[in-house]
Amino acid sequence: MIDILVGGFFGDEGKGKVASYIAVNDKPDMALRTGGTNAGHTTIYNGKTYKLRTMSSAFLSDRTRIAIPPGALIKTEVLFKEMEETNTKGRVIIDGHAAVITEAESNEEKSNVLLDKEVGSTKEGVGSAESKRVLRCLKLAKDYPELSEFIRDVPDEVIKCVEKGGKVFVEGSQGHLLSLYHGQYPYVTSRNTTASGALSDVGVGPKYVDNITVIFKAFVTRVGGGPMKGELTPEQVQEKGMVEYGTVTKRLRRAAPFDTDIALEAVRVSSANQAAITKVDALFKGAERVRSYSELPGEAKDWIRDIEDKIKIPVTLIGTGPDALDMIDRRPELLGK
Repeated sequence: MIDILVGGFFGDEGKGKVASYIAVNDKPDMALRTGGTNAGHTTIYNGKTYKLRTMSSAFLSDRTRIAIPPGALIKTEVLFKEMEETNTKGRVIIDGHAAVITEAESNEEKSNVLLDKEVGSTKEGVGSAESKRVLRCLKLAKDYPELSEFIRDVPDEVIKCVEKGGKVFVEGSQGHLLSLYHGQYPYVTSRNTTASGALSDVGVGPKYVDNITVIFKAFVTRVGGGPMKGELTPEQVQEKGMVEYGTVTKRLRRAAPFDTDIALEAVRVSSANQAAITKVDALFKGAERVRSYSELPGEAKDWIRDIEDKIKIPVTLIGTGPDALDMIDRRPELLGK
C-alpha cells in the first residue's frame, strides 16, 4: 500500500527527517518525492547531512527504489548532483512526463517584481516552468537524451509494486498553507501541496492509500512574505530557541507558536489518520534525543495529548533531535502496525 507524508504548516516541518526515519525503519520498496526544486529537505544520519531538492530522503534504505513522478519539476544538474551525493544512480527511475526547469524559467522569476518583492519566492523557476507546462510548451524529461536511461512509466511501476504487496512511500514537499488552492494566495507555491495533490503528482488513485501522515513542527515557521498569526519578533524567536534558516534560500525563518486551528484544517483537508511532530526537544528540556515515549518529560506528553484532542488524530511520530533516528515511534501502539 501507499503511505503519504505531507506538511501541515508553511513547509519547514521536518519532512526530510521523518522520511529518512521511515527509510531506515520501514524500508519501503519504492519512495517518491513530489513537487519541485524550490523546497529543500534535510536529512541527518550517522553524522552526515544531506540537503535534497529532488530525491526522496528515503534513499537511506538500500532496498528502496527512488522514483521521480510525472508531476515533479526537476533540474537535471540538481538531480545528477543528488544521485552522486546519495550514491543512488542505479536505483533511480524518472517518469517521462516529469517537467524540466531550465535557466530561462529561473531568470523569468528573478525579474518578476511580485514574486521577488512581495511573495518572497525562491525564484527557482518552478512557477514559470509549471505555467509553461500548462501551456504545453515546456520540455519534459522524455525530451532529454541524458535522462533516457532512467525513463520509466512511474505510475505503472507504483501500481505493480502495490499489487505485489509492496510498500510505497510518498514524500510531499512544502506545506498546507502554501497550497495553490488551500493556502494564503498569492503567498503560496505553484501547486497543490495537500495529500490529494501529492497523489495526483504520483499519478495513481486513492484506493491504494493506506496511511496519510500530516507533519507539523513544535512551532510554526515560514520563509517569504504573507500573513502569519502570532508571529514572534526576532528577539522572541532567539529567546525561545526557534532560530532556523531556509534550506534553499538560507533566509531566516519567521516563527510563531504551534497553531492547532491550522493543524486541524490541514488534517481535515488531507484526510490524515495520523500526525508527526518534530522539534519537540526545542520546546521541552529533557526531551532531546529521547527515543522512548515513556522517557519523554511529563509536560511534553501533556502538550502532545492536548494537540491530539484538538486535531482529532493520534501523534504517532515525535521528533526529538536532528538525527533520523532521534524519533519516538508510537505507530505500533496507536495504530497496531
